[in-house]
Amino acid sequence: MTGKLMSGIIVICALVAGVSMYYLQVYGFYDEVTPRGEGDVQLTSLITGAPEAIEYSNFEGIDAESSPIRYRACFKTSQSLGMLTETYALADLAEPRVAPDWFECFDAAQIGADLEAGTAVAFLGQKNIEYGIDRVVAIYPDGSGYVWHEINDCGEKQYDGSAVSDDCPKGDN
Repeated sequence: MTGKLMSGIIVICALVAGVSMYYLQVYGFYDEVTPRGEGDVQLTSLITGAPEAIEYSNFEGIDAESSPIRYRACFKTSQSLGMLTETYALADLAEPRVAPDWFECFDAAQIGADLEAGTAVAFLGQKNIEYGIDRVVAIYPDGSGYVWHEINDCGEKQYDGSAVSDDCPKGDN
């Protein structure tokens, strides 16, 4: 009898722990990003190398303090894709990170496929928004835009423990 009781307690504890971990990963740590009205969507200028705000509307965003790569956002812009590609730096090898299912405006698989097919263009939003993390912005010809964070070369080196190159910024590494 004691063995059955102990087994039952262990199973119940495991279920509670599993449900709790799932909730915390998918819902618990995320916060809605409140748009400031200016500077929420930025692209890196080809001329100055600095991020510049672009026009946007319908901004929705989420972020979490638990990880620098949990940022996701969706928006619309009235600026033409042609003008943006002539003015701002493109992002190489952009791979959107999957967002929680409940953040419905962001479909990483579709955005990634569209970037590969050339029906969307990825821009560098801001290099090293946090050490080793870049903000990437994908924009479609219709003005739909999506934002996420990616680990850059310096971040990958730091996180895997290999030597950080001299090209990486000094500071938090």
